[in-house]
Amino acid sequence: MKGLFNLALGVMTAIGGFVDIGNIVTSGITGARFGMTLAWAVVLGTVIMVLYGEMAGRVAAVGHRALFDVVRERLGVRFALVNLAASTVLSLLTLAAEIGGVALVLQLFTGVNYVIWVPLAGAAVWLAIWRLPFPVLETVFGLLGLALLVFAAALVLLPTDWSRLGSEMIHPAVPSGEAWPTWLFYAISLLGACIVPYQVVFFSSGGREEGWSVADMRRARANTLIGFPLGGVLSLAIMAAMVPVLRPDSVDVKHLGQVALPVAQAFGVLGLILTFIGFAACTFAAGAESALSLGYSVSQYFGWSWGKWRRPADAPRFHLVCLTGTIAATAFMLTTIDPITVTIVSVVLGAAAIPLTYLPLLVVANDREYMGRYVNKRWQNGLAMLALLVMVVVSVVTLPLIFATKAGQ
Repeated sequence: MKGLFNLALGVMTAIGGFVDIGNIVTSGITGARFGMTLAWAVVLGTVIMVLYGEMAGRVAAVGHRALFDVVRERLGVRFALVNLAASTVLSLLTLAAEIGGVALVLQLFTGVNYVIWVPLAGAAVWLAIWRLPFPVLETVFGLLGLALLVFAAALVLLPTDWSRLGSEMIHPAVPSGEAWPTWLFYAISLLGACIVPYQVVFFSSGGREEGWSVADMRRARANTLIGFPLGGVLSLAIMAAMVPVLRPDSVDVKHLGQVALPVAQAFGVLGLILTFIGFAACTFAAGAESALSLGYSVSQYFGWSWGKWRRPADAPRFHLVCLTGTIAATAFMLTTIDPITVTIVSVVLGAAAIPLTYLPLLVVANDREYMGRYVNKRWQNGLAMLALLVMVVVSVVTLPLIFATKAGQ
C-alpha cells in the first residue's frame, strides 16, 4: 500500500495530463471516426512523456531544481519570458477548460446546465489546492481517475473485433473518405495532450514539494515508468471502446455524454456511475495541476517563494497567482464558450511551446555540475534528441493544420 501511494504523483500527473476533458473527447472522436489508426500518436506521446518526465524527476531529485528554474537559467531572462508567457496562456486555457469539464460532468449527474456549475467548480479547484494536503490531493484524484479503466473492461463485453483493432494499431493508415490534414490534426492533438509542458512543470515542482533527493530516485522513476503510462493506457482504452459502438454508425462525437455510451451499453447504470466518477476525477485533477503549474512557473521565473505546503502568508505571490488564474479561468468559462473546443485548441497550440520547455531540461540532465553521475546515458540522449526533433516538426506544422482543417472540422 505504501508503494502504491508513492506512485500517486505520477498517477495524478498522468490522469490530469493525458486524460483531461479535451483528451477524453478527442479519444472519443478519433476512435469513432478513425478507429485505432491514431493509436500510434498516443503511444509516441506516452514514450516522450516518460522520457522527459524521468529527466524532470531526476533533475528535481538530484539537482534540486524545478522546471522553470532550469528554463530561466538556460534560456536567459528575456528568452525565458517568452516561454513563460506562452506557458501562462496555455495553463489558463487548460484551467478554464478543466473547470468547464468538471461543470459538464456535474451536468451529466444532475441535468442542470453546466454554466450554473462553473463558479462552484472553480471555487472547488481553488479550495482543493489551497486547503488539501499535497499527498491527499494526488492520492485521492489519482486513484479515483483509475475508474476509467472501466472502458478497458467494457471492451471484453462489447462486440470487439480484436484482430481489426490490432491491425489498425500496427498498420495505421488514413481511413477512406478522410483527408490527410484532418487525420494529422487529430494526431497532433493526441500527441500534444500527452506532452503538454504543464505536466512536467507540475511533476518536477511536486517532487520538490515532497522533498525528493537522491534517496528518492527509485520512487521518482517508478512514478514515470508506471504512473505515466497509465494515462496512455486510459486514452487508448477510451479510443478502442468507441470502435465497436460508435464507429459502425459514424457517430460524430461532440459531447462528453456520447463518450460514455460504450460503457453504458456494456455495464448499464453502474458503468455510467464509474465513468462519471472517472471523468470528474480526471478533469478536477487537470484543473488542480494547471492552476498549481501556473503558480509554480510564474513564481520560479521571478524567484518568489512558492509551494503548496507554504501558507499564504509565507508565499503570498504564489497563492495569489493560483487564485487570480482560477478566477480568470472561471470568468472565461462563464462566457459559455465550449470547454471541449478550448481544450483541443490549447493542446494543439501547446505543441508549439514544447521544444523551448524541454530543451533546457535536456541540457541540464547532461550537466555533470548539477547531476554528477546521474547525467543522461548515451541511449537516453539519442532518444531525447529524436523526440525533440518530433516536437520541433509538430510545432512547425501546428498552425498550418489548424487553419487548413478549421481545427479538425
